[in-house]
Amino acid sequence: MDNLLDNPSWSALTTVQTQFAQGGPGAKRYLPGILPFAAFSPEGRANDLDPFIAPGETFYIIGSLPSLPANWTVEGGLPCAQLLAPENLHCMPQPTEDIILLKDSDKAEMYKLINHIQPGYYFPDTPQLGDYCGIRRDGRLVAMVGERMRLTGFSELSAICTHPDHTGHGYAQQLIAWLCRRQHAAGITPFLHVSLANERALRLYIHLGFRHRREIVFTLLRKTAITPHQKN
Repeated sequence: MDNLLDNPSWSALTTVQTQFAQGGPGAKRYLPGILPFAAFSPEGRANDLDPFIAPGETFYIIGSLPSLPANWTVEGGLPCAQLLAPENLHCMPQPTEDIILLKDSDKAEMYKLINHIQPGYYFPDTPQLGDYCGIRRDGRLVAMVGERMRLTGFSELSAICTHPDHTGHGYAQQLIAWLCRRQHAAGITPFLHVSLANERALRLYIHLGFRHRREIVFTLLRKTAITPHQKN
């Protein structure tokens, strides 16, 4: 079933995360405020989703692009490696820190941490998508990881971050290992996406036993207002 990962947003929005979907039979997006991702079936048309995208809004399509409406412009692309967690988790560390499940009362602090490090992919209500866990130091959230896209049999690890003042302690590795074991116990295969330019993170994930599945591009688009010329 790993072919579902070729179009992960579509697979998530049509299986486990249908309650977060907005759109029609062949084109869907995550609800505004949840996640800035849009997705299409192989036969889906981007025009069908246009009424659900606000003028000026930016959003991502993961993988192959459909034919785009005239008022959708490509603003950039992030080539990523898509990695699968190891089948045997013995190579992952056992946590030595206290790891806590994060709650709704933590969401403002979670948003501040992740957007301090990697803005643009995480909204205040993104934690509704799955479980998030973290490590605190002196009461302050300093590291976290969570589940973003969830689809039949798979769950994406995301928001993997450690505050720059607290790196070098293996917090991210412990959080990843903790969440992977939790997912494996539920019969779910963890996966993640990492920028090909982020060589340090790639080395970490390979060290933890993650396996390269494919390369996939996160394309950033913006919807602009339609001009009279475009209407004609």
